[in-house]
Amino acid sequence: MRAWTVTAQDDDVRLSDVPEPVLRGGGVLVEVLAAHLPAYTRAVVQGNRGGLPVPLTLGPSCVGRVIDVAPDVFHLEPGDIVLDTALLDAGGGDEVLVGWVGLGGSGAGSERTDRMRAVWRDGVFAEKALCAKETLVKLPGAESYPDPARLAFLPWLGIAAAGLHAAGPAAGRDVAVIGATGQLGGAAVLTALAEGAATVTAVGRNEDALGRLAALDPRVRTHRLTGDRATDAAGIGPVDVAVDTLGAAPSADATMAAYDSLRGRGTLVLVGGVRQDLAVPYGDLMHRRLTLRGSWMSDQRTVTTVWNLVRSGVLDLSAVELRTTGLDDPAAALGLAERTTGLGFVALVPGPA
Repeated sequence: MRAWTVTAQDDDVRLSDVPEPVLRGGGVLVEVLAAHLPAYTRAVVQGNRGGLPVPLTLGPSCVGRVIDVAPDVFHLEPGDIVLDTALLDAGGGDEVLVGWVGLGGSGAGSERTDRMRAVWRDGVFAEKALCAKETLVKLPGAESYPDPARLAFLPWLGIAAAGLHAAGPAAGRDVAVIGATGQLGGAAVLTALAEGAATVTAVGRNEDALGRLAALDPRVRTHRLTGDRATDAAGIGPVDVAVDTLGAAPSADATMAAYDSLRGRGTLVLVGGVRQDLAVPYGDLMHRRLTLRGSWMSDQRTVTTVWNLVRSGVLDLSAVELRTTGLDDPAAALGLAERTTGLGFVALVPGPA
C-alpha cells in the first residue's frame, strides 16, 4: 500500500510503498477515510516539536472504516466507522501519541513509553492502518454522514472540548478563547457555542479570521491582541472561563492577560503550546479563588460527546473550510497545510482527493 513515511530524524516525509499492516492482538485494521493534516506537520518532521520514533508511517489521527478486528477486541466490528485519537494510555502518566510526537505525564518519557512506541509505532497517513484498540472511538451513525472527510476535524474538536470541560459546563457562562484564529482555537469557539456559552470572546491577531469567527453567531465577540497585558485583559474580560489554545508564542503576555480577565472563581485552562513559564500571583489566585487547569488531548467520552453534537446538527461542521489532498505529493500537501489556518483545515484523503 502507499503511505507517508519518515525514516530518520533529519528526513523529509516521503511517499512510500510499504507492506499492508497485519492484524495482531489488541489491534484493529482500518481503511483510512480521511486524516487531519495539522498546519505544523512540517515542523514536527523537522524536529521542532520533539523526536519522532523513526522509522515510521506518520500521522496522529483519522476517521476510518473497520476492516477486521483481533480476537480480543469486543467493542468494534467490521464496517464500523471509527475515530482514531492516536492517544495510547497505559496509566500512571505513561501516554504516547501513536505515529506522532508527544508524551503524556512529564513529557520526558520512560522505559514503558519506549516499549509502547516500539509496539505501536506507525500512524495513519496511509491507505490502511493498524490501530491499537484503545485509541479508537466508534462513531454510531457516521456511515450516513454526507462528507466523511469533514469528520477528520473531530480530534481537534475533542481536544478543545476536553479543555472546556476542565472548567465545568460552558452553558450560560462567558468564555474566552485565546488563540482563536488558529485551528485548535477555532475548534474551541465552535464547541463553546455548541455547548451553550452565553458569550464567546475570540482572541487573536488575524483580523480577517476574527471577522469570520464573529460572523458565526451573535454571541461571538472579538478582541485583537495588542501586546499590552492590561489593555488585552480589559478587552478580553471579564469572563468566567478562558481557554488558552496558543501555539509556541514568544511570550506569555497573552496567556497572563487571559488570567487577568477572569472573574472571581473563574478558570484558566491551558490547552495550547506556549513554551513559557507563567508568573502566577499567589495571593491573587488564592483570594479570587481562581482555578488554573491543564488539559492534554481528549478521552473517549469527550469524543463521543462531540460526535453527538455534530450528529445532531448542534455543531455544524459546514462552518469549517475543508481542503482535501491526496498522498501523491507530500511536499505540496504540507505546504497547503501550513497556509491553512483559522476555521479551515486540510484532510488527507488516501483515495481520490
